[in-house]
Amino acid sequence: MRKSLLLLGATVISLTACDTTVIEDSSNSSIEVEVTPVLTDKVVSVIDSQKEVVDNVTLENGIRIKWFEHGEGGKLKYGDCAIIDYKVALSDNNVVDGNHLLKKPSIPFLLGFNMQTPGWEIALMELKVGDFAEVFIPAKLARGIKGIKGLIPPNADNVLRIRVLENRNPTREIEGNKVWVFEENESNKLKFDEGNEIQFHCMVSTPSNPLYINTYRSNNPFKLKLRDSGTVPGLKKALINAKKSDRMFIYVPSSEAYGVKGYQDLVMANEALFYNVLVMDVVNK
Repeated sequence: MRKSLLLLGATVISLTACDTTVIEDSSNSSIEVEVTPVLTDKVVSVIDSQKEVVDNVTLENGIRIKWFEHGEGGKLKYGDCAIIDYKVALSDNNVVDGNHLLKKPSIPFLLGFNMQTPGWEIALMELKVGDFAEVFIPAKLARGIKGIKGLIPPNADNVLRIRVLENRNPTREIEGNKVWVFEENESNKLKFDEGNEIQFHCMVSTPSNPLYINTYRSNNPFKLKLRDSGTVPGLKKALINAKKSDRMFIYVPSSEAYGVKGYQDLVMANEALFYNVLVMDVVNK
């Protein structure tokens, strides 16, 4: 088995799609996973293809972006759900991350919630839909002095190759709460509503506090009924009509979350919430 660092969103969406072992790493917003990588020729041939550089820029923070193709879509921004094909390598060309390691042609990435390192957020907001680029991310904006034991050494620069395939529209939107459903079992007909209970695993982040809740670590999924008090209102609304096995991203604006008060020292005032959700079951209660 080879140790690989998998993007947080892809990890959760694909937990049941491949043989994985989650290892807690509280110092990073990503999770180390043991996988047997199976490289699909289609994915690797595209992301690794040798193309002429058509444009480049160096940012003041040391990030360097080289474009192989300029897309014609809109520029990415906070709150967008980009569908990306990517891989990350170190300066010795050792690949440490990529959707191909999950046997996935692409994965979703919600901008603004630190699903990866700070360099990712900065770089992605320089890209447009359709772009194919290579991004040099200096160590200080990658894993920094800590690195990741056994995978990324301290002070290691990262090289991100990325194709921005799409800016995915929400599957549904309820009073500003946005839901993207990426996988669903259409044979499951029972939907979460007033008469049911939903049981789900999730990871929750804010722009300032990534991964402040992770139910996978405790192996203790949330259980929720619509009449329950003390639950984020926007989350309840977003989960209506969810079904067993749905895998989804949920964006809850601050007005539907904790508003100007925030929540303890976990959520700052006026911060939106990002839920990365796997519905374990919906049951009649």
